[in-house]
Amino acid sequence: MWTPAARAELARPAQPYAACLTDAKWQIAQAFLPGPAGCGRPRRWPMRTLLDGMLYVLRTGCAWRHLPRDFPP
Repeated sequence: MWTPAARAELARPAQPYAACLTDAKWQIAQAFLPGPAGCGRPRRWPMRTLLDGMLYVLRTGCAWRHLPRDFPP
């Protein structure tokens, strides 16, 4: 039976992968990334998701085509 104590003990962290940025690290990294352009097509994927995908490849050494489906193509 799921008790509040058991849920707290077995809860998964908010980050699905170890390479994903924490909120504090994202605040620092966001300052170095370009903002959205005033013209043209809007961004299809959030910058944080793209950066998490890049960090996943660098951390694990996997090929781009082997990225989990959680990340954009």
